Amino acid sequence: MRILVISDVHSNLAALESVLDDVGHYDAAICAGDIVGYGPNPEECVDRLYFKGFHCVLGNHDAAVATSETDWFNDDAQTAIRINRSQLSLTSLRWLGSLPTVLKLELDGIRFAVYHGSPTQPLTSYIYADDARTHADQIIQQTAADITILGHTHIPYSVNKHDKHITNPGSVGQPRDNDPRASYALIETVENTIEHRRVIYNIDATAEAIDIAGLPHRFATRLYAGT
Repeated sequence: MRILVISDVHSNLAALESVLDDVGHYDAAICAGDIVGYGPNPEECVDRLYFKGFHCVLGNHDAAVATSETDWFNDDAQTAIRINRSQLSLTSLRWLGSLPTVLKLELDGIRFAVYHGSPTQPLTSYIYADDARTHADQIIQQTAADITILGHTHIPYSVNKHDKHITNPGSVGQPRDNDPRASYALIETVENTIEHRRVIYNIDATAEAIDIAGLPHRFATRLYAGT
């Protein structure tokens, strides 16, 4: 079974479409949150994930766009949240607001646990690779999963311990590991592998759309640096 794993799309349609084109056939798909925020095409990104049957959890930007509660974001992020909210249909806003903060499912006999942040703070906690290695036993015990999927950091990694996996696919729409290419992961259940992949997308198209939408310009410039 081929399972596509993504996170932090952040309304970047060009990046999302490049990932979907690059991965080809897959049997199931998971998104670890933050479908919207920062970028120019929230409605189209929600549409793609909804109609392609992605299993999704709620991200902190998804929650803010769905509820208009933005107090804990900086000024530019608040601006993007307000603009994204105005771009979304009522149906999409309701769907975003209905997403769970914790998702547990079984695919091909493998138990998955999905969180945007962490098992203890699903919306706000950042678990980087060093944190995952240091606290692997605790995370594995908390999730009771064979594969724990996290997002939020925008940086890809995988940590393996006791034949269990903690993985972050990185960010589709706003990578922050100094590599501007869209990031995602592909899980092959038969081979028991997690492959991290990068794909080039049309950054110019996203940057232009950000400016046209009236979003803060720095959200366009940072895409070229992957920061």
